[in-house]
Amino acid sequence: MCRLQTYVFLYNFTDQGIKEIKNSPENVKNATEAWEAMGGKVHGVYCLQGPYDFMSIGEAPNDEVAATFALALGAKGSVRTLSMRAFTAEEFTKIVNNLP
Repeated sequence: MCRLQTYVFLYNFTDQGIKEIKNSPENVKNATEAWEAMGGKVHGVYCLQGPYDFMSIGEAPNDEVAATFALALGAKGSVRTLSMRAFTAEEFTKIVNNLP
């Protein structure tokens, strides 16, 4: 079994998304189900104050799954996404230990 990689997604509503804000709970549910159908696991979805409207943290098998998810979600028109690969402390230690 492959180890899942961690990803952080930051989201901002588009004009369309804010006009349809009452659909957001259902959209979050559908996006979570889509992520899980792609082999991922959602750890949490959070509404934010500040420059981003909400965020999610989850795991996926690889970068291709994460990119496919972000593009598919963005294509729906309600949000813009910023996705980042997140490294665990163990992964970071391995990276640092491999420095020349």
